[in-house]
Amino acid sequence: MPPVPLSERLRLKLVEQVRGVFNDVDGGEAPVPVSDEALFAKDTPIRMVHADIVAMMVGGIRGLLLQMLHPHALQGVLDHSNFRSDMHGRLRRTARFIAVTTFGHRDDAQAAIERVNRIHAAVGGALPDGSSYSASNPRVLAWVHVAEATSFLAAYLRHVRPDMPGSEQDEYYRQFAVVARALGADPVPLDRREADTIFRDLRTDLTASPAAREVADLVLRQRPQGAPPAVQAMLGAEAVALLPPFARSMLGLERPGLAALPARAATWGMGKTLRWAFRQS
Repeated sequence: MPPVPLSERLRLKLVEQVRGVFNDVDGGEAPVPVSDEALFAKDTPIRMVHADIVAMMVGGIRGLLLQMLHPHALQGVLDHSNFRSDMHGRLRRTARFIAVTTFGHRDDAQAAIERVNRIHAAVGGALPDGSSYSASNPRVLAWVHVAEATSFLAAYLRHVRPDMPGSEQDEYYRQFAVVARALGADPVPLDRREADTIFRDLRTDLTASPAAREVADLVLRQRPQGAPPAVQAMLGAEAVALLPPFARSMLGLERPGLAALPARAATWGMGKTLRWAFRQS
C-alpha cells in the first residue's frame, strides 16, 4: 500500500480538528450524515450557504449579537441557559440543529424541530419591567430567524460568493422559511425584499441594555476548545464589521475600521483552506 502523501495527511488532520470543534467527540458525537432525503435538495441555495464553515461561523456570531438585542430572546438566554459557563456548547448545539435541518434525513430534521419546540414551550418568565415573555412568541421567533438568515447570507456573500444571483438569494429565504415556520415564527421572509421589510419592522422591538452588552462581550471573547484564539478574534472582528451601524451602537461596539482589513483577508484565506480541506468547490 503506497504511503499517504503529506498534503493528504495535513488535509485529513485539518478536517479532524474542525469536526472536533463542532462535535462533542469526547461524548461520542459524530458529524451529521448528509442525506439524499433531506428537507432540501442537493446543490440548492440553502445547502450551499450552510455548507461553508467560515461564512457560517461569521454569520452565526453576527446573528447571535443581533438576537441578544431583543429583550425577550435575551431574557430567555439569561434565565434558561448556562451560556456563561458553556458558550461553546450552546453554539455547538445551534450549529448541529442547522446541520440536521439542512443536510440530515427529513425524519431527523423533523425530530430536531419538535425537540426545539418542546424546549421553547417550557421557556418563559418575566422581564425586568414585570411583563411576561415566552420563547414560543411568533414575533420573537421571527426576529431570531431573520437575524440568523440575513447574517448567514451576508457572510456568504462577503466571503464566498459575492456574485450570487438575486434569484438564488431569494430562494435561500424561501427554503429557510420552511424551518422557521415549523418552529412557529411569524412573519417569515420569502425573499430579500421581505427580509429587509421584516427586519426594519422588528427592529422596533429591540432594546439596548447592559445585559445585551455583557452577552456580546462573552460571545466575542469565547474560545471554543480546539480553535486557536486568533481564529475566534478574527471571526469576531468580521462579524462586528458586518453588523448594521445601529446594532454596533446599541451593543457598545466600534466598527473595526482599517484594523478589519487583515481580519477580512485572514478570514478569506481560512475559508479557502477549509474549502480545500473539505473538498468543496
